Amino acid sequence: MKTSDLAPLAEGVAVDPLVGHPPDFHVFHQFIERCKGLPPITTAVVWPLTDVSLRGAVEGATEKLIEPTLIGNEPAIRELAAKIGVDISPYPVLHAETEVKAAELGVAICRSGKAQAMMKGSLHTDTLMKIAMNRDTGLRTSRRISHVFVMDTPAYSRTLLITDAAINIEPELEDKVDIVQNAIDLAHALGIPEPKVALLSAVETVSAKIKSTLDAAALCKMADRGQITGGILDGPLAFDTAVSAKAAHIKRLVSPVAGQADILVVPDLESGNMLAKQLEYLGGAQLAGIVLGARVPTILTSRADSAETRLTSCAVALLLHNARHPAIKV
Repeated sequence: MKTSDLAPLAEGVAVDPLVGHPPDFHVFHQFIERCKGLPPITTAVVWPLTDVSLRGAVEGATEKLIEPTLIGNEPAIRELAAKIGVDISPYPVLHAETEVKAAELGVAICRSGKAQAMMKGSLHTDTLMKIAMNRDTGLRTSRRISHVFVMDTPAYSRTLLITDAAINIEPELEDKVDIVQNAIDLAHALGIPEPKVALLSAVETVSAKIKSTLDAAALCKMADRGQITGGILDGPLAFDTAVSAKAAHIKRLVSPVAGQADILVVPDLESGNMLAKQLEYLGGAQLAGIVLGARVPTILTSRADSAETRLTSCAVALLLHNARHPAIKV
C-alpha cells in the first residue's frame, strides 16, 4: 500500500469519531480560576530536589495556591534553587538528611495541623505513602486512602476522574466502597454536584467469571441502599460505553451513566494506570494527581508534568481543602 493510500482511511477515522473533540476545552484552567480569592493552603513539600519538583512548589506559591515549607537536604535545595534561578527566600526550609527522614517530617507536620496539605517532591511515591499510611504515626483516617487522576482530555467534554491508578493494587469490594466515595467527594469539591460513576469492566453484563463485574453490581446495590452517597453509579460498563453515547446506543445499552461518566472506577491499579497513561500519551490528555482519604490531601506530581498540570494539582488540593473547611469571606 502506498503512503497516499492511507490518507482516505485516516481522514475517515478523524471525521467520524465515537467521541466529539471540543477544540478549546480546558478543564484545568477552570479549576485554577475557581481558586482565585481562596486563601492558599500551607503545604509540606517533601524532598523537592529536582528542577521540576522545586519549580512546581514555587509556581504553586506564586499563583497563591499553596504556602510551601520545603523539606529535604537544605544545602542541596538551596544549591538547586540557585542553579535554576528560583527564589526560595520567602519559604521556610526544614533540613532532613534522607528521603525517609523528609517524609517522616512532612507527615508529622501535617499530622500536627501545621500543614494543610502535603506535596510529593522527587522521592518515590512508595517511600512517601508508606510513611503516610502508617497506622500509628501516619495520616490515616477511617477511610481507605486512594488516588485519583483528574484528567483534562481533549476528546471528552467533561472533567474525567480515574481511580485508583496509583495506590491500591488489587482492591477488594470493601476497599472499592471507599475508593468510590473518595472520588465522589472530590467531584463535589470540583463543582460536580452529582457525578456519574462508571464501574469499569470488559463487558456490560454480570459474569461470575469476571470479578470486576460482580464488584460493580454489588457497588450499585450498595449505592441504592445508601452505603455510597452523592453520585449516580452504574456498572459494569466497558470503557467505550462509559464515555461514548454513540457506543452505548450501538450496544442498545440504557444507562444514566453511559456516554457521560464523570468518574471511571477501574478494576485494579494496572488497568487504571495504563488507561490514564494511554489517554495522556495517545489522547493528548493532561493529568493532575491527588491522594484522598487521609487527614490532608497529598499532591502527587510527575517528572514529566507540565507547569499547568503541577498548578492544577495544587488547585485541586486547595478546592478539596476548602470544601472540607470553607474559607470565611469577610
